[in-house]
Amino acid sequence: MRVKRALIIMAFLILNLGMQSFAPQVMGYAIGDTVQDFKLKNVDGKFLFTKDLTHAKGLVIVFTCNHCPYALKYEDRLNYLNKTYGPKGFPLLAISSSDPVNIPEDSYEAMVKWSKEHNFSFPYLFDEQQSVAKAFGARRTPEAFVLFKEKGKWKLKYRGAIDDNGADPEGVKSHYVEDAINALLSGKSVPVAETKSVGCSIKLRS
Repeated sequence: MRVKRALIIMAFLILNLGMQSFAPQVMGYAIGDTVQDFKLKNVDGKFLFTKDLTHAKGLVIVFTCNHCPYALKYEDRLNYLNKTYGPKGFPLLAISSSDPVNIPEDSYEAMVKWSKEHNFSFPYLFDEQQSVAKAFGARRTPEAFVLFKEKGKWKLKYRGAIDDNGADPEGVKSHYVEDAINALLSGKSVPVAETKSVGCSIKLRS
C-alpha cells in the first residue's frame, strides 16, 4: 500500500511539473502593474533615477537602439513626443538594451555620438545589464511603454507600438502612444492599452 501510494504521489508530481512547463508565461509588466524604479546611465555621463522624476505625471519609455532600421525611422517622432508631451508632464526616456558585444554600433560610446548627431531632446539610457528590458518584457526596437503615476507609484497603462506605420510617418492613422497620453491627461481610460510592436529583436543574454 505504501509503495502504491508513493507511486501515485510521484505520478501526480510529474504530471503537475509537466503542466507547469506548458503553462503560458507572462513576460514582463502587464497592464495595470506597478513598475519599479530603476536607474541607468545617460549619454551625458550621469545616472538617471526614475524616482527623482517627482514632477512627472507619467513617463513614455521607448526601447530603441542605433542600428535597427525600424528604430531609425522613429527618431524624429521620438523628438516630437518628448517636445510635445514633456512639458505636459510626460517626458520621454529612450533606452538601449542592445548587447554591444554582438552589435558594436550599439556601444555606449556610439550612443553618445549618435544622440549628438541626431539632436536627441530626450535622455538616451544604456541598459548595460539588460535588466530593465527584462523587467519590462521588452522584445523589440522600437517598443513603447506609457506609465502613469498613481498614489506615487508608476502604473503601466500602455505597451506596444508607437503608432501603426513604422515606414511612413505621413501614413500614420493610429497614434497609440499619443492617444494613451491624451486619455490619461483627460482622466480617461486608455482606448487601446496594448498592441504588437514591430521591429528588430533585442538579443537578450540569458
